Amino acid sequence: METISRDFMIDLRKLRVLREVDRRGTVSEAARALHLTPSAVSQQIAGLARELGVPLLEKRGRGVALTGQARVVLRHAAAVDQQLERARADLVAWSEGTIGEIRISSLSTGISGLVGPALKRLRAERPGLRLRVFEQEPHEGIVALDCGDVDLIVQADSTSSPARGDMRYHRVDLVSDALDVVLPEGHPIADPDGVHLADLAELVWVGGHPACSSVAMGACAAAGFTPDVQHQAREWDAVGALIAAGVGVALIPRMAHALLPAGVVCCPVLGSSPARVLSALVRSGAERDPGVAALLKVLTEIAAQSPGDPC
Repeated sequence: METISRDFMIDLRKLRVLREVDRRGTVSEAARALHLTPSAVSQQIAGLARELGVPLLEKRGRGVALTGQARVVLRHAAAVDQQLERARADLVAWSEGTIGEIRISSLSTGISGLVGPALKRLRAERPGLRLRVFEQEPHEGIVALDCGDVDLIVQADSTSSPARGDMRYHRVDLVSDALDVVLPEGHPIADPDGVHLADLAELVWVGGHPACSSVAMGACAAAGFTPDVQHQAREWDAVGALIAAGVGVALIPRMAHALLPAGVVCCPVLGSSPARVLSALVRSGAERDPGVAALLKVLTEIAAQSPGDPC
């Protein structure tokens, strides 16, 4: 026999034949159980012996018996069988969406208002489903989705968003997130029942996250003015801190209210209320992946309970 190669391959069907010979005691009985001829059984075992480079059968009187090497192989075959059964179970679990990995890209308010609560629920319901989250701007998320670096993105519609009819993506609109006027506490215009945007035309403004800027600018333009933006901050807590300091006002998404500090008042916009739409996007066809489908379902349920209006 040749010395066993480090890159040898084992045919699992031949292992089954060897196991049956061990179980039945003779080649002929094994052949009967496997619905093969004794010659075919002998050929299978001889082929396995050549692949492994060790003898598997030895003559014993008028018959044959398994060698010590064959017993070693069968012990490993039992471990292989166990691993294959685990693989079958995992494949069933994957088809049910209970195991796997999903990589998620989201803007910050999407994480705090939608993705975080969805992950909490899925960790309890599907502990074998691994979920990884990355905070990214919408345009970064689209690039990551196209490259296959993430499987799902939560984004707010913007000028860089894919067109709604883009066949490359499956889109689920989650929530229409209204933008409210945020003013310093005690400001004479502040009214929890609502504020007309036109009444803010002469005030200094604080610019917020770029993803909301186009919505805010469009709303002000519709109200007949261009806001005097003298301060700029990307994070909503920073925008809130500037407003609390009394240096300006802003339009801030309702889902970001939890990030605002004390000392500010949030007022809905009277008339036509501006809003941004938060959506989940996956590559077209990926919505049929069981794990992704489960995540989309939970995100939709969380969105229905969020401060915004469900889509």
